[in-house]
Amino acid sequence: MPETIIAGNWKMNTTVSSAEPALRKLRAGLPVDGVTSVVCPPFVSLELAMRTLSGSGIEVGAQDMRPEPAGALTGEVSAVMVAELCTYVILGHSERRQMFGESSELVNSKVLSALSHDLSPIVCVGERLSDREGGRAGEVVTEQLRASLMGVSDPSRIAVAYEPIWAIGTGLAAGAEEAQEMATAVRTELGSLFGAEGARDVPVLYGGSVNASNVSGFVDMPDINGALVGGASLEPEGFIKLTESAVPRG
Repeated sequence: MPETIIAGNWKMNTTVSSAEPALRKLRAGLPVDGVTSVVCPPFVSLELAMRTLSGSGIEVGAQDMRPEPAGALTGEVSAVMVAELCTYVILGHSERRQMFGESSELVNSKVLSALSHDLSPIVCVGERLSDREGGRAGEVVTEQLRASLMGVSDPSRIAVAYEPIWAIGTGLAAGAEEAQEMATAVRTELGSLFGAEGARDVPVLYGGSVNASNVSGFVDMPDINGALVGGASLEPEGFIKLTESAVPRG
């Protein structure tokens, strides 16, 4: 049975000074039994998050990284750098794919680099509204997943986040049944890549306008094992409540 993961992606929000009290509030209320909590602040606050959350049971994640270990890449950070500060890293987020033109091939190189440095990638896949309306949602998502995980032999450190692009930051969350349908497609593709046993324990998360009111509907689905949370992760008390609502039932 996959672990239940609630990961908070702060995106380009908070400063170091505003992150500190938020992290202290999260430390006071998390983790909760049955849920792995992951906090992904901006790069400038990763070291602060590591120090503040050390020993708490709350995991820290980066929001992205380059596949190269070092080099003349002004403004970028590598797996070597973030591996000293965190255990998780978000890769292939739709904002990276859409705004910065990241291909699944680039995401794949990042995944391989992350794994080689003992990081746990949260690999994001998702379709545009035009893909869904054209009946291509499943095809688009499975193609992204296959290309992003090429060359991966052991999926035990990987989580997959299904995040429909049309639902991110819009307030329009996919219905739980819609999300389950796509999570099943993800799980099936994982099975074709790694075999049924290898795919069984990979956490599949839902991302896209998740909040404390709707998260339980997603995690109650048989193939959804948590959430990648954006805006709702920025307010500590609300994120704690959301996490409490995600505790598996039964």
